[in-house]
Amino acid sequence: MHLSRYFLPVLRETPSEAEIISHQLMLRAGMVRQSAAGIYSWLPLGHRVLRKIEQIVREEQDRAGAVELLMPTLQSAKIWRESGRYEAYGKEMLRITDRHDREMLYGPTNEELITEIFRDSVKSYKDAGKTLYHIQWKFRDEIRPRFGVMRGREFLMKDAYSFDLTPDDARRTYYRMFAAYLRTFARMGLKSIPMAADTGPIGGDLSHEFIILAKTGESEVFCHKDLLDLDVPPVDIDYDGNLTPIIDAWTGPYAATDEKHEPEQFNAEVPTDKQMSARGIEVGHIFFFGTKYSEPMGARVQGKDGQWQTLQMGSYGVGVSRLVAAVIEASHDDDGIIWPVAVAPFEVGLINLRSGDTATDAACDELYTKLTNAGIEVLYDDTDERAGAKFSAMDVIGLPFQVVVGPKGLKNGEIEVKRRGSGARDTLAIEAGLNHVIEAVKAERMLV
Repeated sequence: MHLSRYFLPVLRETPSEAEIISHQLMLRAGMVRQSAAGIYSWLPLGHRVLRKIEQIVREEQDRAGAVELLMPTLQSAKIWRESGRYEAYGKEMLRITDRHDREMLYGPTNEELITEIFRDSVKSYKDAGKTLYHIQWKFRDEIRPRFGVMRGREFLMKDAYSFDLTPDDARRTYYRMFAAYLRTFARMGLKSIPMAADTGPIGGDLSHEFIILAKTGESEVFCHKDLLDLDVPPVDIDYDGNLTPIIDAWTGPYAATDEKHEPEQFNAEVPTDKQMSARGIEVGHIFFFGTKYSEPMGARVQGKDGQWQTLQMGSYGVGVSRLVAAVIEASHDDDGIIWPVAVAPFEVGLINLRSGDTATDAACDELYTKLTNAGIEVLYDDTDERAGAKFSAMDVIGLPFQVVVGPKGLKNGEIEVKRRGSGARDTLAIEAGLNHVIEAVKAERMLV
């Protein structure tokens, strides 16, 4: 993509309304703009990151055996009354009446709707054992939206729902989602720690939050330091096999949010030099709640013996839009964002230091073509901005690699390659620099 044709409204100054670094940098990098309190438009650069994160989530859900569908943003109040949650949910739910005086709501979550769909479609035990998911916009009318997309009112979420015959079957599904979440966040360059958590308005008796450590986290968390060194499940994980060893390894060491924290247990189980207390950002939450929704809504199947059996359910959420901010909170410096290759809006920023110069234009055009043909995503700064402004903008938007082409270097047949994360700069022959970037990008794509 040529920057001269792209829409990238980078800000030189930090907006005063932005309290945390991810909100500041998302505004400065031209990723989002606020439309109303807690509601954002996703501009082209931010939208590319959002879609990359969404795709990683989708791939790991599919790998774990979940099946994608798409449910609407608006739901009927009728099914929420069936479950008993319509009045109980509170003012966070946006309630709507349509032109025919039918009561509707903008969905904050989808347990009721997916239960209705499954209940009306499946009657035999042979069709149980399914996990369905979608990636859809949600709305919760937060009393005080803040921190940009970290705590907005409208947000993009992956929510999955499982329907199993027995509690043991449901627990195995829970384990699959647990392992899939570890892989999902690791692919984004994030270290997530699963922690015992309250079930909140979703309900149930088994729940884990997946927490990314960050100074701006909304929760205080307590855990064993060894959790930071555990390996995530491999790409060839057998989701139909025994996942108990993986779950035990991740849930054995002490880890809890402040709601579940037990100081005496923490001090008894964790040596002082292994104790960690920090702030954390919740990026995923999984629940097993049995028959909380299937019982009142009549989601049953006929078993082998002909008897009707109430389905066991769980739900599994990932904050897709929140993850954009979480990655930035975990990966930035004083100059701007540092994107991991897996979620970067573009993998390489190609900087022409003298646009309009015949030699530099030709060299950049050739590099752009070769990088693009090699499958590398390139943002080519072909504008006539001064060099300092180009470098500053590239650092703010945080592309993993920068390739700098200028008249002086070209006289020696050289280009400069910069790694955004480390700041390391190498001056290389043009062809060597090109191959170096291609190989480095492809290697980082394969890290998890």
